[in-house]
Amino acid sequence: MCSFVWISVVEMEDVPSQFFVEKHSWDGLRDIIHCSRKYSGMIANKAPHDFQFVQKKDENGPHSHRLYYLGMPYGSRENSLLYSEIPKKIRKEALLVLSWKQMLDHFQATPHQGAYSREEELLRERKRLGAFGITSYDYHAQTGLFLFQASNSLFYCQDGGSNGFIQSAPVKPMEIKTQCSGTRMDPKICPGDPDLIAFINNNDLWIAHIKTGEERRLTHCHKGVDNVKEDPKSAGVATFVIQEEFDRFTGYWWSPSAVEGKTVNLLYEEVDETEVEIIHVPSPALEERKADAYRYPRTGSKNPKATLKMAEIKTDHQGRIVSMQDKELVVPFTTLFPGTEYIARVGWTSDGKYGCAVLLDRSQRKLQLVLLPPALFIPVTDDPAQRQESVEAVPKNTQPYIIYEETTDVWINVHDIFYPFIQTTEDEFTFIWVNESKTGFSHLYKITSLLQPGCYHWTEDYQHIEDFKCAVKEEVTLTSGEWEVLARHGSKIWVNEASKLVYFQGTRDTPLEHHLYVVSYDSPGDVVRLTKSGFSHSCSVSQNFDFFVSHYSNVSTPPCVHVYKLTSSEGEPLLHVVPEFWASMMESPGCPGDYNPPEIFDFPGKSGFQLYGMVYKPHNMQPGRKHPTVLFVYGGPQVQLVNNSFKGMKYLRLNTLASLGYAVVVIDGRGSCQRGLEFEGALKNKMGQVEVEDQVEGLQYVAEKFNFVDLSRVAIHGWSYGGFLSLMGLIQRPNIFKLAIAGAPVTVWMAYDTGYTERYMDVPENNQQGYEEGSVALHVDKLPSEPNRLLILHGFLDENVHFFHTNFLVSQIIRAGKPYQLQVYPNERHSIRCPESGEHYEIMLLHFLQQYL
Repeated sequence: MCSFVWISVVEMEDVPSQFFVEKHSWDGLRDIIHCSRKYSGMIANKAPHDFQFVQKKDENGPHSHRLYYLGMPYGSRENSLLYSEIPKKIRKEALLVLSWKQMLDHFQATPHQGAYSREEELLRERKRLGAFGITSYDYHAQTGLFLFQASNSLFYCQDGGSNGFIQSAPVKPMEIKTQCSGTRMDPKICPGDPDLIAFINNNDLWIAHIKTGEERRLTHCHKGVDNVKEDPKSAGVATFVIQEEFDRFTGYWWSPSAVEGKTVNLLYEEVDETEVEIIHVPSPALEERKADAYRYPRTGSKNPKATLKMAEIKTDHQGRIVSMQDKELVVPFTTLFPGTEYIARVGWTSDGKYGCAVLLDRSQRKLQLVLLPPALFIPVTDDPAQRQESVEAVPKNTQPYIIYEETTDVWINVHDIFYPFIQTTEDEFTFIWVNESKTGFSHLYKITSLLQPGCYHWTEDYQHIEDFKCAVKEEVTLTSGEWEVLARHGSKIWVNEASKLVYFQGTRDTPLEHHLYVVSYDSPGDVVRLTKSGFSHSCSVSQNFDFFVSHYSNVSTPPCVHVYKLTSSEGEPLLHVVPEFWASMMESPGCPGDYNPPEIFDFPGKSGFQLYGMVYKPHNMQPGRKHPTVLFVYGGPQVQLVNNSFKGMKYLRLNTLASLGYAVVVIDGRGSCQRGLEFEGALKNKMGQVEVEDQVEGLQYVAEKFNFVDLSRVAIHGWSYGGFLSLMGLIQRPNIFKLAIAGAPVTVWMAYDTGYTERYMDVPENNQQGYEEGSVALHVDKLPSEPNRLLILHGFLDENVHFFHTNFLVSQIIRAGKPYQLQVYPNERHSIRCPESGEHYEIMLLHFLQQYL
């Protein structure tokens, strides 16, 4: 027995033995994937979201608030509109779990057999929507009106609003009938007249009156021709690049209130894509053997031309639409704002006094925040004399105001945080804004700009002389430090003007956790955390600032959703309000039996930055055995993979790999987000040139720290940017990566879109070397010549990273005489959506790894 131990130790120290994953048949792997997908299906998309707090008016009732939201009730497979009652009092010794009540009576929200129109399918792709049913809704607080899109139609229902809650049983939603052909998209309630709604149909704006049933087409940009080339204009619709790269999914905005009784304004974007290239992607209807045509601005080519216009709508006391007037800017948009390439954000100030817009130049290194008075828009007319008359009638000193400007040498990350205060003096405008370029980290500032009008007399031949830039009177720093206020991807702030506090989400405690914080904007100082540490939170605060709801988890705890009450002691400053657990909306579902949470680690990179990673340890580890290792990678901007949130849903396959005996490593290297602009900006002009080194450093650190990683058997795998880096890994470090499995990779940056590529790589003529170095299809000669080391996967209908990328790569590989394997998904776009395709991809991944790693 002693000699056996001695031999074992020698083997461990001198010749560590390799662990070999058990090889399963294809059907065996299918059974494994079935089990893991069954669990992820049970908890994916189940949590409530899109919260709307409404305070109850009945002071004698047992409940203080009603909370509306979207969620997936037990036993259902689609999102529905739900609500819960929040009680005024709770028994502190018992856990109160709020019941989810159906708002809608026996309502089927998903189209028959999931038959979405092309427009809906593409919007789902842009928004990365996986859930079915109702995926968004609009709400009018005063009347309690809900409006939503479902089952290829538009519906509304009502629930009391400021008159109290008239409904305790599910209501039957009313369908809004239409004469339109095709899908009605992006419906919105008019805040100033909630009987009016607007929607998009066939790339034009329409309005409808839900009480009278009247329906009118507001714009006539689109001809309705079934030919992209001959019908390049749209109104109220965000273009592909604006949706995909700037996270703006709408192209029109109702003014917040009516003016002069029954007159409402609607600001909208009109787009002309005449000069944008047309690309062809195979149609999902493969039996028709035809291609779908899309406008797609390839880097360095022409972008769509956009302008802002305004519609003025008048109704009478019966609700009938009396008149609709289309208005345009007094001089062309490009004359007012030369150098603007992207209208990144649009909206209104809360009093409706100004429209507002965030404008970006083509390089995305200069941002302007602009106010547009409605009087700057004049009626559209073909009569030169009438137009001249309208130009001369514009009130004196009416002008746009550029109330804030940002410039950077890196790039500007567009965000969603702009809170304008009601003006108290005509010549000053105060707002809360997030600036990243000032310190390199996203932080809150309270800014006051001076509105000093020039003496403008608008004429038809106006030439741009002024830039309308306002002086900044005061810029107060509300938050600071080497951490981020979360501002991208729809992040919000909540401003309590009564207590002069602003609630926001950020990473002040650690870049690995998101928390809700509060700070005074009147006398900035302490930043107070309201959520519990050890978890990552996503929060929503009530309009009265007395409750918030948090969806939170950590690597070992699946998500739960809790409601907290914000209570303060007598004499205690409001800033130091203590959150009190009030009720649960969803308790954490249990982890699957074989789930082992990943271990988070960090290490000092040679670049000078501390880097974070996580490792899924093989479940069947034995002392001294080295396990095959999978490096799962994304590595590009706007994404953070490593944080303290539950990884069981999206990345359950990583746990499945670990359960089979693989070590799985994930590293956020330079270029990923939530670490400041310098960290993310390391990719500037050199995508593909810095990321692989950070990944390799992380692998080597893990191999040193954990002795189960077999550096002679490492596979790199990722999708999209991760697919690009998987190829780069095999090209740059074939000695490190034995296999690469690249999903939907960008293989030549010249073929990707303007908004993304130019932000990070500049235009091709300014960065020829960067484009060449970063395009994997131009470096196939460096790929290994051994077979079974490269697998490429791609959806044939991908309209984001077109199949052209894989097509071009494969043609170059063949020309170079290199081996490869290719798996095509004929009916999939950039994201794999069909369950059968998703299952096949996961089996393919496991099969390739077990055969060749």
